[in-house]
Amino acid sequence: MDCMGNYTELKVMKSDGGGGGGGGGGGGHHCCKKSDDFCGELCGQESSKLFSMSRVRCIMRGMDLKTYIFLFAFVPTLVFGIYLHGQKISYFLRPLWEKPPKPFNEIPHYYHENVSMENLCRLHGWGIRGYPRRVYDAVLFSNEVDMLTIRWKELYPYITEFVLLESNSTFTGIPKPLVFASHRKEFDFVEPRLTYGTIGGRFRKGENPFVEEAYQRVALDQLLKIAGITDDDLLIMSDVDEIPSRHTINLLRWCDDTPKILHLRLRNYLYSFEFPLDNKSWRASVHRYQPGKTRYAHYRQTDDILVDAGWHCSFCFRRISEFVFKMKAYSHFDRVRFSHFLSPERIQKVICKGADLFDMLPEEYTFREIIGKMGPIPHSFSAVYLPSYLLENAEKYKYLLPGNCVRESG
Repeated sequence: MDCMGNYTELKVMKSDGGGGGGGGGGGGHHCCKKSDDFCGELCGQESSKLFSMSRVRCIMRGMDLKTYIFLFAFVPTLVFGIYLHGQKISYFLRPLWEKPPKPFNEIPHYYHENVSMENLCRLHGWGIRGYPRRVYDAVLFSNEVDMLTIRWKELYPYITEFVLLESNSTFTGIPKPLVFASHRKEFDFVEPRLTYGTIGGRFRKGENPFVEEAYQRVALDQLLKIAGITDDDLLIMSDVDEIPSRHTINLLRWCDDTPKILHLRLRNYLYSFEFPLDNKSWRASVHRYQPGKTRYAHYRQTDDILVDAGWHCSFCFRRISEFVFKMKAYSHFDRVRFSHFLSPERIQKVICKGADLFDMLPEEYTFREIIGKMGPIPHSFSAVYLPSYLLENAEKYKYLLPGNCVRESG
């Protein structure tokens, strides 16, 4: 038997006395035929003993000290490393298994406060309307009270109806209070133009959180009908923290011949406006409503996108507890791979450093982009071109401005 488990028999015949009858009483011996002496010591042993030796023993006999060190030290370390950083490895190798999406048709954005609306529409290749379209701003609400305030103050002059749907369940099935209901008095300024609805959660354990999210978006479609949206009204589809700029919405409501569906390219920030990530946020969109056809969604719905159309401030919370809540509640909760990710001390350090809460690599499609965006986000000390209400109330919202990374503990 060689050490790969292949057998070669060498039959040795014993004669009794000189006779030629070797077939009757002779015993058979088997020898491991190899060119080296790895299994040489097995030669000449009884066949029963040879076959009783497992392949594992045969292999292990030939191992030296270095091999043992490799098996019992390096291999477990490698397995543990993959367990800790498997997600990073997967994201880094993403360019090998996923192609980048089709590029958007980027529409240049022209604006200056001293340029007439007629000229602005013409610069975009659009006509001018005799009167502006009605505009509906619809959102699913979780707990982002400050961001909702900044959003609605920014859009207030041009919104016909604010539509908000709230659930007593997170997308991951965690019970939650009706936060907006308890803060409703703070939004008295929109009350005459507010359609507010609630929906009960289904609380199905183990279900994909995107199913619950889709369920709530379908309910928001129904709430929009109750709010009175009609054909060719503008509908803003975006999360609370995806804020279109005021002049962008005013442009789209006055211009004629705009695309029926138009994505908005937003400036991307993380934790506050101190950490500009990139200009690649694209999920926000504006629709010319078509009854029976328009559906509230948060994925790519067209190739057209208007650049520099607002701000997306992700995980921009006042309190550490709000960070913890969102990390456990939103659709990508699986990114919380270890319990220490939710440590308040760790979260505070990550915020001030501009690092990633989930210790992930950038979600990009080329190695150049991944490597270029690795590490903490560089600090920015510019507060130019931000929502006006934020700057008018800088002291109240200073945690969102450069130089104020420390969060409240409650």
